Formats: sequence, C-alpha cells, structure tokens
Amino acid sequence: MSRVCQITGKRPRTGNNVSHANNKTKRKFYPNLHKKRFYIPEEDKWITLKVSTQALRTINKNGITAVLKKARAKGNVVV
Repeated sequence: MSRVCQITGKRPRTGNNVSHANNKTKRKFYPNLHKKRFYIPEEDKWITLKVSTQALRTINKNGITAVLKKARAKGNVVV
C-alpha cells in the first residue's frame, strides 16, 4: 500500500542526507501515517483510513463528517 494520507494527501518527500563532510546522498522523508478506524454516525458504519497525525488533529478539531466531506470534494478519500 502506498504511503499517502487519505485525508490530506501527504506523500513521501525527497531530500538529502548531509554528512559532516558535506557529502549529499538521496533520502526520503515519510509522513507519519497511522491506520485508524472511524465511526460515521450519519452513514451508521465504520471506515478504516490511513491518516497522518496532522489529519488526526484536524479530525479531532472539526469532526470526521466535516473532514470527510471536504476531502471527498478535494478528491483525496478512496472510500
């Protein structure tokens, strides 16, 4: 499965490892993803999403229904 947040769309970024001698080699920065189940009372069902910690904070603040509605409009959510 790809390492992409289903709410925010965060993906791995690329960058450099920089040594003390200033040698640069490629590396990846992965988003902090978690598989999490959410209950949606309007649809009376549970869904499992792969979300970043930033998305979890957004869900806690605004609620799962509002966040899903916005993400579906944006085209990020698979469900």
